[in-house]
Amino acid sequence: MYNPTVARLTYRALLGRRRALILLSLPALLLVIAVAVRALAGVDDRAATEILGGFALASMVPLIGVIAGTGAIAPEIDDGSIVYLLSKPLDRRTIILTKLWVAIGVTVAFTTVPILVAGLILNGNSQQIATAFAVAAGVASIAYSAVFLLLGTVSRNAVVFGLVYALIWEALFGSLVPGARTLSVQQWSLALAERIAADGADITSDVALPTAVIFLAAATVLGTWYAGERLRALTMANDE
Repeated sequence: MYNPTVARLTYRALLGRRRALILLSLPALLLVIAVAVRALAGVDDRAATEILGGFALASMVPLIGVIAGTGAIAPEIDDGSIVYLLSKPLDRRTIILTKLWVAIGVTVAFTTVPILVAGLILNGNSQQIATAFAVAAGVASIAYSAVFLLLGTVSRNAVVFGLVYALIWEALFGSLVPGARTLSVQQWSLALAERIAADGADITSDVALPTAVIFLAAATVLGTWYAGERLRALTMANDE
């Protein structure tokens, strides 16, 4: 289910000047770090793993997911313009799925390509490290988009809560606290990176790959479904 008009309006909202600058700043920072590390340390598989895993996958991907996921719908709900969209003869699932596709497209574009390029700069994709993290970022982008799109439908402070989740839960607890890692999108996607990379790449996840796939699928499907339910409830409230 996809509506070109809804998609065009969502892309325009997400890629406005202010959000575009924010979306570009994190990938640009990643590339600057990659160039600096390569210039100072040369080819280093360990450095590549730490930068792509510790900064890119743990911080950059969820932050961009917050911007794209919440930005796809939260501003329209906050300023009331969603009413005009809901007044059109469009299925609510089509609206949510279209916005999800847009959020996924933006998140993937601003994460996977910079991560792949940074990995190539750092170690030339030695041991498939760049490929592994790029694929992991793509998968994580799908789950983050669904989760943060849902957050945009349930809270007027979606960006704040999203940033708390991205910076505290994913970047801090998801990396350091063993128990929290099991419930971290970062760790779920890292399980896929571990499988793709060579054995000597030193990429490990606390979650087994089958479990990670189930959790990623569940977060995406349930997040999308409940976002649709929230939008339907909003429609009913407006009708009343």
